[in-house]
Amino acid sequence: MSSTDVQAAPPTAANGLFARMTANAPTAETQQSTVSAFDAVMPESARRREHFIPVTRFALLDRLTSPTAWPGGQAKEARRFFRYLDHWRRQQYNAQLHELEETYEPFSPDSDLLLTRTFTANERAVMQGRVVEGMQRILKQANYVQIDHNDVEQILTRDSAYGLDLHVDLDAFEEVLLYYRGASTRRDERRRWHKFYLREQFEVPIFQRLFLLFKLKPFDTCVREVMQAKKLSRREAEKVVRRSRESIPREVKESCIYMKLFKNIPRSDLEMVFPNTRVRFRFYDKLRLGATAGGGLTLGTVSAAGKIALLASNPIAAAGALVGLGGIAFRQAINFMNQKQRYMVVMAQNLYFHAMADNRGVMLKLAARAAEEDIKEEMLLYAVLTKENARRQDIPDIDAAIEQYLASSFGVSVDFDITDALERLIADGIVTEQPDGRLSALPPKEGALHIDKKWDAFLDELPEPVSAEGMEFEGNPERTA
Repeated sequence: MSSTDVQAAPPTAANGLFARMTANAPTAETQQSTVSAFDAVMPESARRREHFIPVTRFALLDRLTSPTAWPGGQAKEARRFFRYLDHWRRQQYNAQLHELEETYEPFSPDSDLLLTRTFTANERAVMQGRVVEGMQRILKQANYVQIDHNDVEQILTRDSAYGLDLHVDLDAFEEVLLYYRGASTRRDERRRWHKFYLREQFEVPIFQRLFLLFKLKPFDTCVREVMQAKKLSRREAEKVVRRSRESIPREVKESCIYMKLFKNIPRSDLEMVFPNTRVRFRFYDKLRLGATAGGGLTLGTVSAAGKIALLASNPIAAAGALVGLGGIAFRQAINFMNQKQRYMVVMAQNLYFHAMADNRGVMLKLAARAAEEDIKEEMLLYAVLTKENARRQDIPDIDAAIEQYLASSFGVSVDFDITDALERLIADGIVTEQPDGRLSALPPKEGALHIDKKWDAFLDELPEPVSAEGMEFEGNPERTA
């Protein structure tokens, strides 16, 4: 984990809860040496805390099941219960993912399978909505935060961390979802001319994880929108739409839904993750190339003017002057093209090292992350409820105690999502809420047996899959190419 992935956080009052759990946690005096690896590059007050817990479930399992944290030798039983809970929660996500993958298959750009069902436009619209809703549900459980479309417009206008001027036309998409997890900063180096090109360090705001889902608008829909907005004929509107789609690779099809997952993307360079990114010249490059081109053409024109004037008496000299002037103009045009090509190389190189997964791979990775986040939240909450006489009205105090525990044990500042974790534990029967508001959790041994019974009944209660959309047909051999 990078030193800038998390922030050190000062411990807060725990209100008496978590006392036994934190008995072997680092104290405030020894905390400095423990969290020295965490680089607090910006104060916590400068940005909102996230639900994401930047600690592995293995680290939590070891810490929460230490012998000193459980009375009467229950640590071994607690460890077994947490392992059962881990596998059970992942099984729940696998069941949800199975249905989502089936719905996504007709929209997948990477599928090499034979499609044997055909769908109407209305059926595809319903299925498309289910894919988007399913991914939003997984992203929320994985503690990702959605970037509002208004914020996207604002971010896309900022200066680039890589020195690029990028532009994206968001109107080209029918669906656009942007989610991030981990708004942080990282240190980088650069050279600037007004500092005599000496190396200097600077902080780059980044998204540690960035999710993008997009689907192109159908061509006819774009044409109708252009016709209505610009009052053009259909033929003219089609030309406008084709010209606007020149930057989109031919492999990007309007019938597919694309999903991308990136890491450590500079917040000012979100444009580079879209398929229709256009690289534009910066003002400095326009000024530099314009001055070079203008100066070269001016000098070439002046030197060639006298020879061109002798066109009648000395046509060979005049022709040579015209060829030389054309060569100057060609060389300046090549300079512009080379500069743009350098921009594209910079963007491609940086994007290559940021990419993590595509399409179905994104679904699998995020589902695994969502399950892990649920497991970590449930382990932390269960470790409190199984030891404390807690009631519903104690939830805010328990939330604060868990956050303090994470701060004192791992040096991380987290906005713990206690409500979600409590609802899942109650739904699985691990925690019971009494009429008087008292929350009682099964002891570790009984909890493990309870999950064992639920696991045995899982296959017996498995619902029969129902394919409501589509109609079977011979199959499309072109899809398997």
